[in-house]
Amino acid sequence: MPSLRDIQMRDPFMLRQGDTYYLYGSTDQDIWHAEGVGFDVYVARGALTAQTVFDGPYPAFRPPAGFWSKRNFWAPEVYAYAGAYYMFATFLPTSGYRGTAVLRADTPLGPFAPHSDGPVTPRDWQCLDGTLYVTDSNTPWMVFCHEWAQVGDGQICALPLQPDLSAPAGPPRLLFTASAAPWAAPLQGRAPGSYVTDGPYLYRAGDGPLFLLWSSFGSHGNYCIGMAVSPIGDLLGPWRQSDAPIYEADGGHGMLFDTPDGRLYLAIHTPNDTPNERPVFVEMGQGLVPTGRVLA
Repeated sequence: MPSLRDIQMRDPFMLRQGDTYYLYGSTDQDIWHAEGVGFDVYVARGALTAQTVFDGPYPAFRPPAGFWSKRNFWAPEVYAYAGAYYMFATFLPTSGYRGTAVLRADTPLGPFAPHSDGPVTPRDWQCLDGTLYVTDSNTPWMVFCHEWAQVGDGQICALPLQPDLSAPAGPPRLLFTASAAPWAAPLQGRAPGSYVTDGPYLYRAGDGPLFLLWSSFGSHGNYCIGMAVSPIGDLLGPWRQSDAPIYEADGGHGMLFDTPDGRLYLAIHTPNDTPNERPVFVEMGQGLVPTGRVLA
């Protein structure tokens, strides 16, 4: 049974159900160039420690015959919603622009099947890394990245969804651009003004502020995670950017999950280097500041 250091994975995402953990991610060995295989899930039970071993991998998604994408199977996120499990994942269509689609299953193990008709993100936009956020009024939104490769200064946008998550319920809204963050730096060796946005994830504790984690590159070319805050807890902002990254040791695409004993962890992949990337869990303290305790 594998431990975290044995699992090659980008974009890790943890779903906890009681004392059972389901770990998803970009699990194809070459997510950049090879034909997509699908997404795997690993399962752990009980207390989460550096010695935890996982069952699996289990095939959570395999493309059905005639599936509309052959490459770039990226960043699956799984949510329990309305009596089922929904996977938000990015794919490159055989014709058209990369975008995030929605898949559905009856259990966290899958098998997940297509739920949306291709990408839910705008068809004429280059997009990735859609994540689900449900407001206090029970309205679902997809928050996603409009890619720097199309717009230069990468964007974080929000798209209202139909109640069944199968399609948009309105136009996308711009939340902010990457260059708004003091810590984010332009891509080295690219056109001036090229800033990356990756991996948005939203977190709110009680009725406090709304936090939005997202990734980009820092001044030394290192992959980092920064944080934006909506002090009034409104998805549409206004958003205030952190001055410095909350993680800058060549790791990114973060999300947050809790444990039954009340600990909060940031899941990331590090290093940002294929095929060496591994899932790592960083314990977080007050104000979403890393405590220094790491499970890897």
